[in-house]
Amino acid sequence: MPIPVPPRGDQSHDDLLHQDDLLHQDDLPEGWHLHVGFPGHRDDDPSLEIDELLGYNRWLTMEHEQYRVAESDQNETIDGRWRYIEHSATHTRVMIRLQRQTFAVPEEVRITGVIYLPWRAGDPITSQLLRELPTARIEAAINKRLFAMKRTETSTGGKIVLPSGHKISERDLLKPLGDPKKMRDFYELVALQHGQLTREGDRNPSATMAQVNGVALSTAQGWITKARERGFLPPGRRGRAG
Repeated sequence: MPIPVPPRGDQSHDDLLHQDDLLHQDDLPEGWHLHVGFPGHRDDDPSLEIDELLGYNRWLTMEHEQYRVAESDQNETIDGRWRYIEHSATHTRVMIRLQRQTFAVPEEVRITGVIYLPWRAGDPITSQLLRELPTARIEAAINKRLFAMKRTETSTGGKIVLPSGHKISERDLLKPLGDPKKMRDFYELVALQHGQLTREGDRNPSATMAQVNGVALSTAQGWITKARERGFLPPGRRGRAG
């Protein structure tokens, strides 16, 4: 029996990301529900249109420079997806923009935009209502579901705790990693070192890792590839070194 294909506007299937679904009903606190579709009964995902309307993906031209927001070395704005939720009791409607923070270690999803719509047009929006939006709880639930099996570390007291229980200080992340055959957490450390270099603005972290670890560039690149295959690093982006 063929697997049914969800409607293009089904918010629980983020096919445009080619990755895990960003938001499930179970990610929402009690009292909130995820609409199947978007406002206006659209049969497609309007996230890219909303971003364009709000200027997320716009070319910005100035007198002596031209740049595109999506070309930032940090988390790309083009990766965001808007999702439409509603509070069952008050019928407050909210659109939240979910975006993968691909250079965070470990990777995570954050809410990077909110459109708040009271049930009745013209109703005031108070600071108390905005504070009651469960954004932090939604983020925590999503990240627990998506990355619980991929997390490479948790920070406690300035130390990074690896899956084996071994602890390492953040300041030691840029030291040689050691022999991959003798270290149980080797590829987790590869991901952490790569992430640290990326956060510091290194344009070619694989080359820097080769230098730090005293290995050939191809060896460092092989480590990174294996870390990606294990889910410890996000997929590489075409045309970008490292």
